[in-house]
Amino acid sequence: MAFAWPVRVYWEDTDAGGIVFYANYLKFFERARTEWLRSLGHSQQELKTRAGGMFVVTDAQLRYLQPARLDDELLVTAKVSQHSRASITIAQQALLPGPHANDPPVLLCEGSIRVGWVDVNSLRPCRIPSSLLEQLSS
Repeated sequence: MAFAWPVRVYWEDTDAGGIVFYANYLKFFERARTEWLRSLGHSQQELKTRAGGMFVVTDAQLRYLQPARLDDELLVTAKVSQHSRASITIAQQALLPGPHANDPPVLLCEGSIRVGWVDVNSLRPCRIPSSLLEQLSS
């Protein structure tokens, strides 16, 4: 099951036509990943200080299907699709809930974001702590 985080589209997220600027989906996806970590009991700062590492984006691929607009309330999801000892690939979607409770959501944007785990001091790739990797990939 994917983690879902609500995101409201504000004026600052849009272009002159009231459509979400394409690069802002990356911000929405980042917020959802951060809140997903928090929901599992981890903050980015805590991981840096306690585990001595941090996640950095190493690859991002997005596909735009339909626009989001000013004042839309989106659901942004995050779910691990692949993992190794030093990286995780997260499948993400920006969804617009259907107008009625039983209507399926409309897929607006989907992405595949790969994050690598690096040592805080050297910024060199290293192994994700096994307990963290297990928690994220379950």
